[in-house]
Amino acid sequence: MDELRPRPANSHALTPVGFLDRAATVYGDCSSIIYNNISYTWSQTRRRCLQLASSLSSIGLNKGHVVSILAPNIPALYELHFAVPMAGAILNTLNTRLDARTISLLLCHAETKLLFVDPMSVSLVNEAISLFPSSTRPPLLVLIADDDELLPQQPSPTIHFYDTYEGLLEKGDPAFNWIRPKNDFDPIVLNYTSGTTSSPKGVVHCHRGLFIVTLDSLVDWSFPKQPVFLWTLPMFHSNGWSYPWGMAAVGGTNICLRKFDATTIYGLIKKYGVTHMCGAPVVLNMLSNSPTNMEPLKNPVHIITAGAPPPATILSRTESLGFVVGHGYGLTETGWDCCLVRLETAVESFSRN
Repeated sequence: MDELRPRPANSHALTPVGFLDRAATVYGDCSSIIYNNISYTWSQTRRRCLQLASSLSSIGLNKGHVVSILAPNIPALYELHFAVPMAGAILNTLNTRLDARTISLLLCHAETKLLFVDPMSVSLVNEAISLFPSSTRPPLLVLIADDDELLPQQPSPTIHFYDTYEGLLEKGDPAFNWIRPKNDFDPIVLNYTSGTTSSPKGVVHCHRGLFIVTLDSLVDWSFPKQPVFLWTLPMFHSNGWSYPWGMAAVGGTNICLRKFDATTIYGLIKKYGVTHMCGAPVVLNMLSNSPTNMEPLKNPVHIITAGAPPPATILSRTESLGFVVGHGYGLTETGWDCCLVRLETAVESFSRN
């Protein structure tokens, strides 16, 4: 029996990052990310993540260091869910809706070494850093220049960028041997709670925990292979409820977007054949009360709503338009997925209450 003990060949630490390796092998030529005029395959996404992880390692980021990002649902935010832990570091996604004081508090508490900044958040970051205690060293800043029209025309003289996202990525090695966790319980992300008393509380998740949460979320929602996922849920919200890693596990297509309204959502559903999406009840309200789409969808779109109890009338109206609605419940502390109920159960429950 001693010969059956764990060895490197038969025993790896569980991590959701490994889903990307499989996606690049099984779904290599299939679409992974679509954003405006940008489109990547799974093999390209893996290559980009390895290059970025290589660059992060080369500038001294390693185990225990925190890398933060302040950005909406753009490809960089998706890629960093893999690239940061591939470098052995810890990912921290920041809520773009927070004020400068809170952002400053979180960056100081996390001891962030590197911060990726979307152009629309440059002034917010500049103000947040100005609130740092004099004894605290600010993080290195990397500008995510994904759209020239959004670049700050006159950057503040008090803020200096170490590099741009694509510039940092291009310097990396696509053959980088990414750093696997030696232990299941090594940290992979640092999140902060919202809607809490006093200051936000930090929550650290390990590789093993999010590996299990990701698979549980996929099974709970009965995900098929190669779904088309529309990112109406902020990825900074509990790491997009684990679906950045989940989409790699099933070889899905991620439709990223910076901002949206009902017209945009219906347009993307029709253009790309969206099959799945998530969002707070406000998204259901937006969809069910929009005059832009009075006809039911040609093909059903599965949608999970969570964050607050949606009214039964909104649930029913959304279902009548062709959406298959589920109501989820989770916590930042649990990696989000605690339970998921279908529309009939949800409507019945809310009607009784």
